[in-house]
Amino acid sequence: MACIDRVILVVLDSVGIGAAADAARFGDASANTLKHVAEWYQGKGQPFALPNLERWGLGQIAAVPGVHPVARPQAATATLAALSPGKDTTTGHWEMAGNVLPQEWPLFPQGFDEELMQRWCRDNDLPGWLCNAPASGTAVLDEFGEEHRRTGKPIVYTSGDSVFQVACSEDTFGLDRLYAVCRSARALLDPLGVGRVIARPFIGERAGAYTRTENRRDFSMPPPAPNLLDLLVARQHFVAGIGKIEDIFAHRSVTLVEHTGRNETSLLATSEVMARTAGQRGLIFTNLIDFDQLHGHRRNPGSYGQALMDFDAYLPILEASCGPRDLLMLTADHGNDPTHPGSDHTRENVPLLFWSPAASFMAQDFGPVSGFAAIARLTLDSLGLGGDVARLDGAARSPALAAASGLA
Repeated sequence: MACIDRVILVVLDSVGIGAAADAARFGDASANTLKHVAEWYQGKGQPFALPNLERWGLGQIAAVPGVHPVARPQAATATLAALSPGKDTTTGHWEMAGNVLPQEWPLFPQGFDEELMQRWCRDNDLPGWLCNAPASGTAVLDEFGEEHRRTGKPIVYTSGDSVFQVACSEDTFGLDRLYAVCRSARALLDPLGVGRVIARPFIGERAGAYTRTENRRDFSMPPPAPNLLDLLVARQHFVAGIGKIEDIFAHRSVTLVEHTGRNETSLLATSEVMARTAGQRGLIFTNLIDFDQLHGHRRNPGSYGQALMDFDAYLPILEASCGPRDLLMLTADHGNDPTHPGSDHTRENVPLLFWSPAASFMAQDFGPVSGFAAIARLTLDSLGLGGDVARLDGAARSPALAAASGLA
């Protein structure tokens, strides 16, 4: 019988730890999110420390100013390299769940086809659209927000990801209507294979005063079947999605949903769900979006570093919430170096740190590991479901980290 009943997987969205082997193909050869954030603090003469991640062993796998290797790391560590092409949220999370994508999502550097946009407007009785080009999510509000509020035309924009983003005022356009036009766009974009349609609601009345709210919703392509979540539900395990997890997996095989929009509320929800599901068998899957959405895309290394230190301070609360048959994992889905040119994600390797209070747990450094799907195998093996690993293409190629750590 497995010594683990419950896995808590926390994704520090965009906390990459160095350029991937193929990063040059994406223009990201110099990217290193975590290191460059720390160096920014160092250059400003400001303190930067992650003492709890340090004692877990982060310094063993990442050269980060202010974060040192320790003699006896408390967690097992590895550096994960993505097998799927691309550097977006959906690709990263799906690979964690065991599915390696064969090709990148389509991108739209020139915006979306005018005929498609016209049909979308006709289907939803819209007076037109604004922007329809790659843009920064905050700059686009200042540029088009007032015209949107005056005309009712949605602001449509994309990025270096495969996304159709729709920004509308909650006050003048309405949240329900925004979600409806995004669902309509999702149906129109399915044949093109666009990864996500994202509803970006905001409030405010003038340029410089607009604020995006926590009511964001992602309308994703359905993930390949099966994935880790499907297999767990089929085995009568619960799957809790916190943050935007249920959106990323198109609301499939998520049995408990806490849709949150900030790191603070997501961490509080994680602690609450940990208390609520104590003694049950399953997975708590949390995405912490602020690193990416508020700090990486906005190219703000100062606020990015503060968010890292805030998470580090919360880590002991997560540890204390774990029971003797829990496994706590930390990882990321891609990079988003706030010192890198542009505003897009960066193609980076990501950390994997995992710890359990189980008496059999042994901490060690596994070094470089090929594939984010190592997380799916680690989860299945730890829960005693190793027989299902062969059903996931990516997990089947991954090493047996659970067995080597005394968890299987």
